Amino acid sequence: MAITWLGKMVLIVVVAAIFMVFVEGVVEESSSSWRDLESKNHLRRLNKPPVKTIKSKDGDIIDCIDIHRQPAFKHPLLKNHRIQMRPTTYPRGNGQRVSRAPPQSAWQKSGTCPKGTVPIRRTRKRDKIRAVSFQSPGRRYPTASSDNSYGHENALIYTKDDVFLGAKAQINAWNIHVEPNEFSASKITILSSDGPDASSIQVGWIVHPLLFGDDKTRLFTYWTGDGFNRTGCFNVLCPGFVQVSKNVVLGADITPLSTYNGTQYIIDLMVYKDPKNGNWWLVYGNEPVGYWPTPLFKNLKEATLIEWGGEVLNTAMGGIHTTTQMGSGHFPYEGPGKSSYFRNILTVDQTNIFRAPDWVVPFSDKPQCYNVRYDGSKIGKDMGYFFFFGGPGEGADCP
Repeated sequence: MAITWLGKMVLIVVVAAIFMVFVEGVVEESSSSWRDLESKNHLRRLNKPPVKTIKSKDGDIIDCIDIHRQPAFKHPLLKNHRIQMRPTTYPRGNGQRVSRAPPQSAWQKSGTCPKGTVPIRRTRKRDKIRAVSFQSPGRRYPTASSDNSYGHENALIYTKDDVFLGAKAQINAWNIHVEPNEFSASKITILSSDGPDASSIQVGWIVHPLLFGDDKTRLFTYWTGDGFNRTGCFNVLCPGFVQVSKNVVLGADITPLSTYNGTQYIIDLMVYKDPKNGNWWLVYGNEPVGYWPTPLFKNLKEATLIEWGGEVLNTAMGGIHTTTQMGSGHFPYEGPGKSSYFRNILTVDQTNIFRAPDWVVPFSDKPQCYNVRYDGSKIGKDMGYFFFFGGPGEGADCP
C-alpha cells in the first residue's frame, strides 16, 4: 500500500512538472507573440503606406509618405494639428549670409519624392529593437553641467543663463571609427535648463552602429519633452517631428565627407523658435526640414542653455577606454584640415536676431581622450566664431 501511495505521489509530481513546463512554454510563447505583435503594430504605425518607394544604393529604403499621413500625427497631442508648411519668419542678421544648400544624400541619386509627400527612412524591426535598446533607462544624454554618468563623454562649448530662441552653426563632417555598441555625435543642443526634467532638441551628424546597423555618417535629430524620461526619440522613430521638406531625410547618410589634410565638407544646421506660433524649426542649409510642435514640450518656451560640440558613448569596461573617435578622430591642437570644428556659431535672441554668444565655457569630461580649443577669435570672413574639438579615444595618454 505504501509503495502504491508513493507511486501515485511520484506520478502526480511528474504530471505537475510536465504541466508547469507546458504552461511556462505557453506563457513564454504568448509573451513573445505579444511582443512581436506590439512590434509589428508599432512599425505599422510608423511605416505608413507609401505613395512611392525609393531603394537607395546604400541600402536604405526611403518611403514617400503623404504629408498628412506621416508618423507625427499619431501623437495624441497632434491629432488635429494643422501643418505649418513654412516658417512665418526667419531670424535676421548675418547668419543668413552663411547658409547654403544641404549636401545631396545617396538616396536622391535613385529618385525623388513627388509633391505632397515627405521622404522617411523606412524603420525595420531590427532598427526599432536597436532604438529601444539605446533608449532604455541609463542611456541618456547628459548636459555640460552634469557628471559623466552612463558612460557619456563630451568635448564642447556652452553658454547659459540667458534667453535663447535658437542656435546655429556649421560643422565639418567626417567618417570615423566607432565601436559597435557605441556612438559618436557632433551636434547643437538647445535645452530649457540643465535640470532633470529639461526639454531638449539636438541636431547634427552621428555615427551610430547600434541604431543604424552600419558605420555611415548620418544626419540626426533627438528630442525630449521631459528630460529623456518618457518622451522623445531619434529622428522619426516616434511621433512628434512634423516634416515638410521632400528633399531631406532624417537619418540619411551625409556625403561627401571631410578628409585629413584634404577638402573639408560642412553641414549647416539651425534650430529656432517661430515667434508667431512657438514651433521649433529645423533648417538644414537653406532648407526648412520641419518642426517640433510646441505641445511636445513641457518647458521649452525658450532655451536657457546652448551647447555645441561632440559626444561619445563609452561602454568600455575594466578601466580600458574605448577606441571610439570624436570629431575627426584627432585632437583640436592639430588645427585646420586635420581637426573637426564648428564655425559661424550663433544664437537667436528674443527679438529673433542672430547674435554671437556673449560668452562661452569650454568643457571636456576627459581632455586626455577628447578635448576642445576655443579662443573666441575670427579667421577670415567665412569662419566667424569657431572652435576645434575631438580626439582619438584610447591611446598613450588615454588608457
